[in-house]
Amino acid sequence: MILKTRPHLTQNEPLLFESSSPGKKGYQLPPLDVPAVDPKTVLGAEHVRDEIEGFPEVSEVETIRHFTRLSTWNYAIDLGLYPLGSCTMKYNPRVNELVARTEALAWAHPYQPESLSQGAMEIMAELERCLAEITGMDAVTLQPAAGAHGEMTGIMLIRSLLEKRGDARKKILIPDSAHGTNPATAHMCGYAVQNIPSNARGLVDVELLEKAMDETVAGLMITNPNTLGVFEENIVEITKIVHAKGGLVYMDGANMNALVGIARPGDFGVDVMHLNLHKTFSTPHGGGGPGSGAVAVKKHLEPFLPYPRMKREGDQWAFNYDLPESIGKVRAFYGNFGVLVRALAYIMAHGGDGLRRATMDAVLNANYIRKMLEPYYDLPYKAPSMHECVFSDDRQAKKGVRTGDIAKRLIDYGFHPYTVSFPLIVHGALMIEPTETEGKREIDLFVEALISIAEEVDEDPQLVLGAPYLTRTSRVDEVTAARKPIVRWRPQAAVGKAAD
Repeated sequence: MILKTRPHLTQNEPLLFESSSPGKKGYQLPPLDVPAVDPKTVLGAEHVRDEIEGFPEVSEVETIRHFTRLSTWNYAIDLGLYPLGSCTMKYNPRVNELVARTEALAWAHPYQPESLSQGAMEIMAELERCLAEITGMDAVTLQPAAGAHGEMTGIMLIRSLLEKRGDARKKILIPDSAHGTNPATAHMCGYAVQNIPSNARGLVDVELLEKAMDETVAGLMITNPNTLGVFEENIVEITKIVHAKGGLVYMDGANMNALVGIARPGDFGVDVMHLNLHKTFSTPHGGGGPGSGAVAVKKHLEPFLPYPRMKREGDQWAFNYDLPESIGKVRAFYGNFGVLVRALAYIMAHGGDGLRRATMDAVLNANYIRKMLEPYYDLPYKAPSMHECVFSDDRQAKKGVRTGDIAKRLIDYGFHPYTVSFPLIVHGALMIEPTETEGKREIDLFVEALISIAEEVDEDPQLVLGAPYLTRTSRVDEVTAARKPIVRWRPQAAVGKAAD
């Protein structure tokens, strides 16, 4: 069997527990030249930790090599493309890191007085101004810590405004092409959810929306471009339908990577939206955070924004807590500050023209991939793609190969898999987003890998069904792993005994 891959050979890595030998030390010091003392006598027994039972005893070089080898097992944006659609996993320029690690910013304490925080506050104020201009909105809060947190904040703002009008209403309309967190957000904020199906082109069905929109509906949560990577071309008509019945429009801005510098949501009728600064504005993404789900609003929602808000008092910035209509704090302090610094650095480095070019490059890259792969994978929706494209596994499924199998085989080619089986309105989805930071060479290698896998499916489906071959762990039983996870280390003999 010949594997057409980019192989990387690594030795098996034992656990430190398995490398342990009694008496080994991770340091080397000269003999004591002073009398030895018992730490418990000097420090007190209550301040001295007992020896950790079974703690590994290894040398310094073994320790260094162990963790260095483990670090090479991690896939990272510094190594290659992350084609995860709807996630915008793009390269974070190192100048952003340099700025964020500036000593005066990195060591700023959230409890220090306003008089000593003027530089940090200026950064936040400038970022709010830039984001408002980019989105076409009137005000921005930087408090929310992530996208779903921004969604919740946005729907809380809508609810507060409607309550002030005397009717919080009962439900939120959500297209089936919206991000998966949207229904959960609406439910958490006390609303029932009504699904709006897409039409044959993958767009919101305007006629169905019009029938569903009545005086019980608080608003619409729409993702634009939607999870198919398609721009909702009827967005102005959609917002008018919602507004005509007294509802508000929330836009999930996680896909702003396709709009920045090209279109402003505020200009086509959106009342409130969130931005993922850890996606669109290139701060580090993944690994559980930190992130930022900044929320931008039109003027009628501004009084309800989380407090405090920044205001100018003479030549100084100050925090204003006197906001009687505010929904209150949604997070401790004022947002994930390091993420905010990186986002502003990204915006300032690009400028308006650069942000527009980045968007155009993202759209170009996605459409290039779409064009190259169309002869090999089914494309269920034919509307023009924006920053991502969504294929299905229909052709390969006829040979018994599904999207998860293709993704596992892609690992053998040295690439991180695309987003598997999402969006749910595409059965067997392959969702691909290259972002603007990928060059043609890397994209061509990725495309060649997927074409090669499609050819493998035609010639020998079993080859793909057995993948991955070059990973340290072969294909796992995912059902058993989910139902019976082993979450703590046990000696190999005990593992074998349990398996018996």
